Amino acid sequence: MRRLNLDSLLAAAKQHNASDLHLIAGVPPAYRINGEIILAQEDGLSETQLDEITAGLLNDLQRQKFEREWELCISLYHSAAGRMRVTFYRRNGHPELCFRLCGESIPTREELGLPIKIDELARKTNGLFLITGPTGSGKTTTLNYMVDLINSERRCKIITIEDPIEFVHQNRQAIIIQQEVLTDTQSFHRALMHVLRQDPDVIVVGELRDPESIATALTAAETGHLVLATLHAPSTAQALERITGVYEGSMQRQVIIQLANVIQGIIAQDLLPSADRTRRVLAYELLLATLGARNLIRESKVSQVETTIQISAKEGMVLMDNCLADLYKRCIITYDTALSRARHPENFVKDEKKNQD
Repeated sequence: MRRLNLDSLLAAAKQHNASDLHLIAGVPPAYRINGEIILAQEDGLSETQLDEITAGLLNDLQRQKFEREWELCISLYHSAAGRMRVTFYRRNGHPELCFRLCGESIPTREELGLPIKIDELARKTNGLFLITGPTGSGKTTTLNYMVDLINSERRCKIITIEDPIEFVHQNRQAIIIQQEVLTDTQSFHRALMHVLRQDPDVIVVGELRDPESIATALTAAETGHLVLATLHAPSTAQALERITGVYEGSMQRQVIIQLANVIQGIIAQDLLPSADRTRRVLAYELLLATLGARNLIRESKVSQVETTIQISAKEGMVLMDNCLADLYKRCIITYDTALSRARHPENFVKDEKKNQD
């Protein structure tokens, strides 16, 4: 496969509104469209072709890192497809690639399906807000939406630490400094250690990955900065558990107290196929840092978070199962889709039977 063919594949991905392009040995080029994998009407790719594509996309430093670590994630800009994240990995000793198309503009909150409370949280001047969910659940898109809102409304300095940079923001009201791990900084932790000396108002962390970056993010939120970060956790309660669970003893207790003091909210996201299969729809769970929620964290009663969300709907909190039920009632997703993603499917079935009766 020549580079020209790769260009045409990326252009086709853009044309068909694909979120991803997968290049796998022995398989035709595969697009992810509306959450489903669609194979191109072409021959399977060979290992030699993938070797050539990889060599053509990486510079010397990137190539050395990939040969040393066998995994690599970089950002690229393509004239037809725009900015993308490219993930390289090895199988049977040869590279394979996944392209994530990032888009050239940020959709509105209504287009994304985000709650109005997200705007209020983005307007906070301090504290920690977490965006959680599995891979491919739109965490980075939500993060960039919040950055764009701040950029359009507030005269401040925003520093982002990303791996890699997926969307390039232009300065509007704010000054935005975007740093990429392994291009501009060695790691999230090292960048976070130095970012406080750069006079930021808002700190954006692409992902909280380790105890050091979590501790530094909490300290930054404590010292009067707004910290926005993503985390891999399927629910708000599990996000809290993951942050506190990486520590032990007195350190864990310190982190629990810090978290209870600085947390502003958590949104747990998932992307679901729409009922007509033409797009993907956001389902979410939203926890807001009310006095009751902070006390639960402080007292290590995270198991009661769902109950707090359930009884705090009037304050804007949303339980995932309630969001799924609402999407189903509005015919945006199917019953089977809602049931398959429900946290408590038995309750979901009971509610449906009551409605039918």
